[in-house]
Amino acid sequence: MRIVDNFLPNLVFNFIYNSFLDNTFAWYHQDGKVGQDNEVQFTHLFVNDEKNLSDKINILQPILDKLEVKKLLKAKANLTLRENVVRPFKYHVDLDYTKGNTAILYMNTNDGKTLFENNKEVNSVANRIVIFGNSLKHTGTTHTNNKYRIVLNINYK
Repeated sequence: MRIVDNFLPNLVFNFIYNSFLDNTFAWYHQDGKVGQDNEVQFTHLFVNDEKNLSDKINILQPILDKLEVKKLLKAKANLTLRENVVRPFKYHVDLDYTKGNTAILYMNTNDGKTLFENNKEVNSVANRIVIFGNSLKHTGTTHTNNKYRIVLNINYK
């Protein structure tokens, strides 16, 4: 597992973050974060099963370049709204791949976290990225101190 603060230059990071907040950026309501768990979130699916599904895919290019992505398997932005308590969601792996990596880029600072089955945790800090093997089970949490929490989740080889 690798954690990198200030992953992108500020100008590039702010452009991507502000793109997510733009009124032309489409967020889609989901009744489930991990399967049918009745957790509500909003998502933007850029790529799934190696297929481009978004006309906004170009905003990810600086991230993909820095990660040295050879094959983009899935890329999705998740937006959750503030709750009254911090609590975890269900542990999962994003894809059923044992090879490759998952990268989570935190778009804003809040008291939400990413928890791992090996008892490690990573705080949500803007422009921080955590990179780990696709087979490591993880989960996010709710947050209480910001209107929303945005993370970008990338699965790649």
